[in-house]
Amino acid sequence: MPGTSRDLTRLRTAITAFFALDGFLFAGWVVRIPAIKHQTGASAGDLGLALLGVSAGAVLTMTLTGRLCRRYGSHQVTVVCAVLLSLSVALPPLTHSVLALGAVLLIFGAAYGGINVAFNSAAVDLVTALRRPIMPSFHAAFSLGGMVGAGLGGLVAGSLSPTLHLAGLAVVGLLVTAVAAPTLLRHEPPSAPPPAPSAPETSRRPQGRIRGLVLVFGLIAGCTAYGEGAMADWGALHLEQDLDASSGVAALGYTSFALAMTIGRLSGTALLERLGHGRTVVAGGATAAAGMLLGALAPSLWAALLGFAVTGLGLANLFPVAVERAGTLAGPSGVATASTFGYGGMLLGPPAIGFMADWLSLPVALTSVAVLAAVATLIGVATRRAVPN
Repeated sequence: MPGTSRDLTRLRTAITAFFALDGFLFAGWVVRIPAIKHQTGASAGDLGLALLGVSAGAVLTMTLTGRLCRRYGSHQVTVVCAVLLSLSVALPPLTHSVLALGAVLLIFGAAYGGINVAFNSAAVDLVTALRRPIMPSFHAAFSLGGMVGAGLGGLVAGSLSPTLHLAGLAVVGLLVTAVAAPTLLRHEPPSAPPPAPSAPETSRRPQGRIRGLVLVFGLIAGCTAYGEGAMADWGALHLEQDLDASSGVAALGYTSFALAMTIGRLSGTALLERLGHGRTVVAGGATAAAGMLLGALAPSLWAALLGFAVTGLGLANLFPVAVERAGTLAGPSGVATASTFGYGGMLLGPPAIGFMADWLSLPVALTSVAVLAAVATLIGVATRRAVPN
C-alpha cells in the first residue's frame, strides 16, 4: 500500500496518464466520424442510431464498473478498461454497415464508461489520501489529451485513412497503458489519513442522506455536462448561422471554450484551496450562466467568442468537484452515479438544443445552458454546509 510521498507522486502521474489517454483516444475517434459515415454509407439518421451505441455502452457499464471497483479494485479495473478502450478504438473503420458499426461502438462505449468510473474512483482515493483538492488537475489532463487528439486528427485526416489513424491510436493507447499500468497494479489505493477530531464523518450520516447527497452532486455533474455537449455540437453552428462567421472562425467557438475549460482546470486546485468546494461551485455556476447568456445572445461575433470562453472557465471545475464529492461520500458507487448523471447530461444536451432551436431559435435554445448552470449554482448554495470541504 503506498504511503510515501514518492509512491503517491507516482500514483498521481500514472492516473493522470490514463485521464489524458482517455481524452486523446476519444477525440481521435470523434474527428474521424465523417469519414466513417462515408465508409459505411450511413444516412445522418442511421449514423445517429449507430452513435447511440457509444452512449448505451457507457451508461450500461458505469454502474457495473462501480461494483467491479469495489470487488477487484479501481486500479485493476482502470488497466483492463484502458486495454479494451485502446483495442476497440481501432474497430470502427473495419465495419461496412451501420449495424456492425453500432455493435463495435457499443464495445467502445462500454470501455469508455468503465474507465471513466475506474480512474475517477482511483483519483478520489488519492485526493482523500493527500488531503489536497487536486481532482481538477486530472480532468485538465483529460481536456489536454482531447485537444491533442483532435489536433492530431485534423492534421492527419487528409493523409491517413481512418483505418491507419485509429490503428495508430490503438498502438499509442497500449504503449501508454504498458508504461503506466505497473504503477497502478503494484499499489493498492491509498488509505485516507484519520480525520481531524472536529471533522464530521461520512459514516455518521444516515445512508438515505448520503444517497440523497450523491444524487445532488450527480445533478451538478449533469448540468455541467449538458453545457459541454451543447457547446461541442452547436457552438460553431450558432456562430456561423446567426453571426455570419466563416467556418474557420466558427471553429474557434468550441476551441475557445475548450481552452478556457482546460486553463480553469489547471488552476482548479488553487481555486479550491482558496474558496473551498461549495463556493467554487457557486462561483463557477454563476460565471458559466453569465458567459453563456453573452455567448448565446450577443450580436457581435467577438463578444460571443468571449462568452464561450467565460462559459468554459465557469464550467471547468464543476464536474470534477461533483465526482470527487460523490466519491468521497459513497466510494466507487458514488463516482458511478455522478458519472452516469454527467454522461446523461452530455447526451441530453445536443438533442434538447436541437428541438428547442426548431421551436424557438438556436440562440434562445443555447440559453438553456445558462439556465442549468444557474441550477448548479443554486444547488451549490443549498449544499455548501452539507458536505465539508
